[in-house]
Amino acid sequence: MAQATVKERPKPYLVPEYCKGCGRCVSVCVKGCIAFDDEINPATGLVPVVLDLTKCNGCGLCIEACPEPYGLREMEAGVDYDLQDPARLFGDKLTTAPEPVDIPPRKIPLPATEPLVIKGNYAAAIGAMLAGCRHMFGYPITPSTEGAELLAKIMPKMGGVFLQAVSEVATVNHMYGTAGAGLPTMTFTSSPGFSLMLEGISYMVGAELPGVFINVMRGGPGLGNIAPEQADIKLACHGLGHGNTHAISLVPSTPQEMLDLTMLAFELSFKYRNPVIVLADGYLGQMTGKVVLPNHQIDPGIPSWAVWGDASHRRNLISSIYITEADLEERNLHLNAKYEAMQVEARSESFMTDDADVVLVACNTPARAAKGAVEALRQRGVKAGLFRPVTIWPFPVEALTPLLPHTRHLVVVEASPGQIADEVRLNMSRAGVTVLPEMSHVRRMGGVLPQQAEIVDHVLALRAH
Repeated sequence: MAQATVKERPKPYLVPEYCKGCGRCVSVCVKGCIAFDDEINPATGLVPVVLDLTKCNGCGLCIEACPEPYGLREMEAGVDYDLQDPARLFGDKLTTAPEPVDIPPRKIPLPATEPLVIKGNYAAAIGAMLAGCRHMFGYPITPSTEGAELLAKIMPKMGGVFLQAVSEVATVNHMYGTAGAGLPTMTFTSSPGFSLMLEGISYMVGAELPGVFINVMRGGPGLGNIAPEQADIKLACHGLGHGNTHAISLVPSTPQEMLDLTMLAFELSFKYRNPVIVLADGYLGQMTGKVVLPNHQIDPGIPSWAVWGDASHRRNLISSIYITEADLEERNLHLNAKYEAMQVEARSESFMTDDADVVLVACNTPARAAKGAVEALRQRGVKAGLFRPVTIWPFPVEALTPLLPHTRHLVVVEASPGQIADEVRLNMSRAGVTVLPEMSHVRRMGGVLPQQAEIVDHVLALRAH
């Protein structure tokens, strides 16, 4: 009688990149062939298990216990697993989910209304609601709190969510999760709170998530005071957390622009899948002015990239983690291309600059004093004009450059120690404009704003020399 051939049972093979070190395989192996490793896998940041198959009988219990697809697999004859790329070893992930599609936003007409007379903070809050935002997270901080207070009253009545987070750090992470679902989200904050949010903003930039941050700037450094300042320009333009980060940064100068630019911020945030910053100063947040509502509001829809939680979006993954150097470099090159594309969003406004030989550069509330100074100087025969950036990043280089040939003096008016002047010099230099007109400044700090009279006096003193 012929003896039956005993087929050797396949033994397990571990793909460390798919192992999270849960230990289930360790507990089921009666032969003691599996143990916890003592080194972190640099590709995952986790500690996988290690195999010693000397005593392995190929029972397969460890493979059945593994909750991670492809973590422990049966060895196949003739396959050298050490030479395989784990990401391609087992082919594409099996899924029956369809390709997600965009559900585009739509405009809903609004009836005409009488103008409102409201604070800048309220105007921005109304702008957020009209832009389709129904998820606001924040932590109270003067002089921005009125915006959050208004949304706390209205959001729940509109089917939305207002959540007072335990801190600004928690706030930005709530926004990360909401944005990951493809929903418009925002916060109101001021300078110290904005500083705490920077790490989370960096994560949102890296993961390509939209979100609107309204920073009503106040005096610093440190706790400072609650008076208006413009000293967060450097953070918005060059310091949005660690790594290679940029975001479109809008600088309104009126309550009307607080509403209009907040609505624009949401549009741009989803257009580029990136945070957008609205930089107001403390005076503008508290200042009352006439505001005309738009003729429409936005129903936001759901973008195709969202992790919405339904079957059609289950393919999607949102992450800023790229462990290997080559992958992270590729990600940064992608972000750089997006930052370059954002340059077309540069915006500005010019007032009486066509023939000006003295051009004032100002934004936010100081631009209002600068505009008054231009009118006063014109009455004295001085050809003055105002160049007002509406985006501080990207800086509106192409709009400023044509003014330079007939400009003798550039006067930067700001409530900071030269941060706007630095943006002028840096961005003009990058654009190849190496020779600028004579530059001077009117600067106030610590919550003091430049006044029209001192701007006029400064320009007249320049003309006297």
